[in-house]
Amino acid sequence: MKHTIKKLLDNKAAIIPVLSFPSTQLLGISVKELINSSDNQARGMQAIASRCNVGASLNMMDLSVEAEAFGAKIHFSEDEIPTVTEGIIDDIAKSGEIIVPAVGAGRTGIYIEGVKKAKTLISDIPVLCGTIGPYSLAGRLFDMTQLMMSCFDSEEDVHLLLQKTTSFLIEYINAFKAAGADGVVMAEPAAGLLSPDLCEEFSNRYVKQIIDALNSEDFVFIYHNCGNTIPLAEGLACLGADAYHFGNAINLEDIIGFFPETTPVMGNINPVLFKNADANTVRTETRSILEGCAKYKNFLLSSGCDIPADSKWENIDAFFDETRQYFRCN
Repeated sequence: MKHTIKKLLDNKAAIIPVLSFPSTQLLGISVKELINSSDNQARGMQAIASRCNVGASLNMMDLSVEAEAFGAKIHFSEDEIPTVTEGIIDDIAKSGEIIVPAVGAGRTGIYIEGVKKAKTLISDIPVLCGTIGPYSLAGRLFDMTQLMMSCFDSEEDVHLLLQKTTSFLIEYINAFKAAGADGVVMAEPAAGLLSPDLCEEFSNRYVKQIIDALNSEDFVFIYHNCGNTIPLAEGLACLGADAYHFGNAINLEDIIGFFPETTPVMGNINPVLFKNADANTVRTETRSILEGCAKYKNFLLSSGCDIPADSKWENIDAFFDETRQYFRCN
């Protein structure tokens, strides 16, 4: 078992929610200022690590940044997470025309530098980077619905596109690794839309390539999918990721048994609750997941996905406090 994974499992009260964008409130800045400044990203990570009992510090979970590097059109606003509004091809047959960008294109250089700077500010817990997965990136470069249809009638073109997204992601994550990142959380939510067979062919095989290319004792790979992952569980378990992170679309107890006791399975309180509910509701939901899943040796509590930037900090604090109280008494 890798040292980082053992450390996480040995201190389950130190949780790892996907908590980056609410740092804007702690710093008094906008989302736009956060995503365009490596200094702000590092300061935000430090602010969360100082305030919250986290087991690791996670940088941005921004699923637009890699697509932007390829040339996709992105919608930016002051206080919303960026989103892809238009891909770079309108026909899967044009996959061969796509040029894989150099790492550093768009905002990728800012995000790498943010992790590098965070490593100088945070020394007591692992620092993780966040990226998109190969199939999910392909959907943003083309079109998600058309990509699924192309998996049936244009397999070779889809594979060519995936080879290019995979090649870029390996280089991108390696740059994070060189900058000092202790691991990566890779988000592959679009794979949750696929059947097990299609997921194996068009997502898992490429995720596995990335895992194999990056594997080392001092770097951990955490696979995230917030879709309906129950039908995909057997295939996902064979990826060989160091840990898995699932969303609130599933009951975590239905999937955790597919994974060894030495492989953390993380999740999965509904992230929308942090924005729309009150602190008592967050406490109740936190306690419910803990009471259902804490009996599993490999369970680690987390949010189901990215916690919204404008979430209430009293709710986030309640999440951490309820977790601390639970493990103090159990």
